[in-house]
Amino acid sequence: MNLLESPPDHAGHAGHAARIDEVPAGRQDGGVAAFAPVAPRLLAIGLRVLHDAGEAEDVVQETWLRWSRADRSAVASPPAYLALTATRLALNVAQSARRRRETSAGPWLPETADPSAGPETAAERDEEVGAAIRLLLERLTPAERAVYLLRIAFDYPYRRISRILHLGEDHARQLLRRAHGRLAGERRHPVSAAAHQRLVRTFAAAARTGDLAELEELLAGEVA
Repeated sequence: MNLLESPPDHAGHAGHAARIDEVPAGRQDGGVAAFAPVAPRLLAIGLRVLHDAGEAEDVVQETWLRWSRADRSAVASPPAYLALTATRLALNVAQSARRRRETSAGPWLPETADPSAGPETAAERDEEVGAAIRLLLERLTPAERAVYLLRIAFDYPYRRISRILHLGEDHARQLLRRAHGRLAGERRHPVSAAAHQRLVRTFAAAARTGDLAELEELLAGEVA
C-alpha cells in the first residue's frame, strides 16, 4: 500500500513513498484511518530533522510499524502520539549517524521493543514519551519547547500559539525553526526530575483526554 508521496519541493526529492506493506492486512484495518492523514506531517518532521527524503521515509515507515503493533485503544490523541514517535525516531537516526562517524559508542537514545497488546504496552509507551520530553527539556528553551509541542504534537495553528504564549506569529515560526536546529545538536541543559515529571504527566493527560487547557497553562507559564 502506498500511503503517501512526498511533495516535490522537499529537499529536492520527488516521488518517494512510505510503504506499509510489511504489516499483515488484518493488522492494518484499525490503524490506517488514523495514520494516513498524519503521514505527510510525519514525513515533514523527518525531513526537517534529517534533510534526507529516504531517511525521512524510513522514519515514517518505522512509525507506522510501531503504530500498527501498538495498543491503539489506549491512545486518545493519535496525531500527538505519532508525531512524538516520529520525532524521537528521526532524532535517534540523526544522532546515531553522527556518533557512528565519531565514536563506537552505542545509540544516543535507548531503543525499546515494538509495543504489542498486553500489560507492558503502557509502560513502553510511557518510556518513549518520557525520553522524548526529557530531550525537549535538555535541548530547548521554554519558548522553543512550548511552540514545538503545540505545533508538532498537537498541530496548533500559529495564530493560536501566538495567543496562548503572547508571541507574534513570525516569532513563533522562528522559534520552531530554532527548535529543530537545537534538537539535532548537542547542547544540553540540566533537567530537574520534578520539571520532567510535571511535563510528562501534563502532556500525557492532554494526549489521553484531548483537554489541553492544563498543558497550555503550563507552557505559557514557563514562557512568561
